[in-house]
Amino acid sequence: MSVTIYTTPTCAYCKMAKEFFKKNEVKYEEKDVAIDEKARDEMINKSGQLGVPVIDVDGNIVVGFDQAELSRLLHVGEK
Repeated sequence: MSVTIYTTPTCAYCKMAKEFFKKNEVKYEEKDVAIDEKARDEMINKSGQLGVPVIDVDGNIVVGFDQAELSRLLHVGEK
């Protein structure tokens, strides 16, 4: 399963999403859109959003930290 999270360093919801991944042992790639222009363009193309986090789970785009949707997509319990 491929998981990519687009973040900024000051985003509280990004931190919450990463904690959720850690708690559920989900491997992910993080892209900091504050410093990576290519990643920012990629995020906007995928989601149409400027806000973070944007999370790509095998091509399914989740905007914001939607724990219920992430649990469903990742097949993990809400611990």
